[in-house]
Amino acid sequence: MKNSLTVLVFLISFFINAQNAEYNLSSYMNEGVKAPNTHHIGEAWLNFLVEADDDFNQNITHARFSPNSTLDWHKHTTTQIIIIVEGEGYYQERGKEPILLNKGDVVNCKKDTEHWHTSSADSAVSYIAIYGNEPTIWTEKLTREYYDSVTQKLKGK
Repeated sequence: MKNSLTVLVFLISFFINAQNAEYNLSSYMNEGVKAPNTHHIGEAWLNFLVEADDDFNQNITHARFSPNSTLDWHKHTTTQIIIIVEGEGYYQERGKEPILLNKGDVVNCKKDTEHWHTSSADSAVSYIAIYGNEPTIWTEKLTREYYDSVTQKLKGK
């Protein structure tokens, strides 16, 4: 009887785990991969949560930037949604004033809108980005001098 019960418990746990193996699970809590410093200054990690396919034409990425990092000006051919998960960061669209983003903020950046977003000078930032399956169009280098001027402007507010 004891052996039968042990076998039964083993089989139940085996079938439960076998069912879970059918799901494609990921976690936005994973660190991801360190991004090469091609279009930013500082440290950034990217965790590609969902990659677009024939059924869902959106990418969902969890990005983390260390404090005092910059991201270059860029745009997307589709809308980009940015959801701030932790920390604070900066966001600016071309021709508009930069703003400070905090945990819980959601940015709806319309397609073909040139913009940049990254961490603030004193805080790391973590965000979920949702965007179409098209390459990012990098338009202009964001200089350290410009980033520092944004920091001074936003700290003064």
